[in-house]
Amino acid sequence: QVQLVESGGGLVQPGGALRLSCAASGLTFSAAAMCWFRQAPGKEREFVATIGWRFDTYYVGSVKGRFTISRDNTKNMVYLQMDSLKPEDTAVYFCGAAANQPMGALSDRRRYDYWGQGTQVTVSS
Repeated sequence: QVQLVESGGGLVQPGGALRLSCAASGLTFSAAAMCWFRQAPGKEREFVATIGWRFDTYYVGSVKGRFTISRDNTKNMVYLQMDSLKPEDTAVYFCGAAANQPMGALSDRRRYDYWGQGTQVTVSS
């Protein structure tokens, strides 16, 4: 079965940086679109970034220029480099995968088939 495991979350001061990792197994990784969503307490899960099988990338406007999504197909890994972190970035970050032909908008959670359990990111002084 498909398994996605996130790591790299933690507590960081405003202006700091973190790198999240997602290890994927049980799917043809090189053919899958990968993504990151986040969810703050009391809010719905929000699209953050996605990277396609052709390495095209898209970001939500609030993180553009600060976050970078990347993938390493030799390791079945996807990453989210987060720089210049703000308190409003505090959330649980989830890794997702679209293993089949994706349908709908890139930012639509229903586009993606599988999800990890998330990793907590807290930005606070």
